[in-house]
Formats: sequence, C-alpha cells, structure tokens
Amino acid sequence: MAYVIAEPCVDVMDKACVEECPVDCIYEGGRTLYVHPDECVDCGACEPVCPTEAIFYEDDLPDSMTRYANENAQFFTNPLPGRDTPIGSPGGAATLGPIPADTPFIAALPRRAS
Repeated sequence: MAYVIAEPCVDVMDKACVEECPVDCIYEGGRTLYVHPDECVDCGACEPVCPTEAIFYEDDLPDSMTRYANENAQFFTNPLPGRDTPIGSPGGAATLGPIPADTPFIAALPRRAS
C-alpha cells in the first residue's frame, strides 16, 4: 500500500507534501503531484501538511476517488505524452524535476478556475 494524491490537488499543487516527504517519492506532473507507490514508505508525513486534503492512505480513499490510486501508479508505469518510455523508479523526484505531463485521465479533467 501507499499514499495517493487525489483530485483536490489537480491545478493546485501546493507542494507542502514534497517538502515533508523524507524519501522524495512525490513527483510533480503538469497539473498534479503523484506519489510513487513503490518508493513510498507509508510514513504518512505528507498527509497532514496537505492544505487541500488531497492525500489519502490507499485503503482510505473515498469511493469517488479510488481511480486516483491507479492514476498515481500509471504515471510511473505507462509512457506519458512526450515520452517514449515510462518514468519507472528513478529513486527520487529530485533526480527528474518537474515532468510537464500527466496521465490521460488527469490531462482530460476540466481546468480549475484560478
């Protein structure tokens, strides 16, 4: 199991969770942040600092947001737009920096008014 970043983060990306994560497993996409399910150590440090309450332990995802567990995983296992290969497990978000792409599901969501 791992923590999952869900819909409330889309088009917000506060990044307080990134600063709090001791293992650097939260990656920045184009419109949202993603937790790498294989790199997350389930410490929970990210969850209480999220101002939009977008982070959930996978087993605690509300029914309306269960799809986001799959989206977090697909960000790393499927090629993203503009990339020929999946991101995989680079061993930390800092090694890659922001990735200007999202899963097709996230990319298709209506944009949040700013």
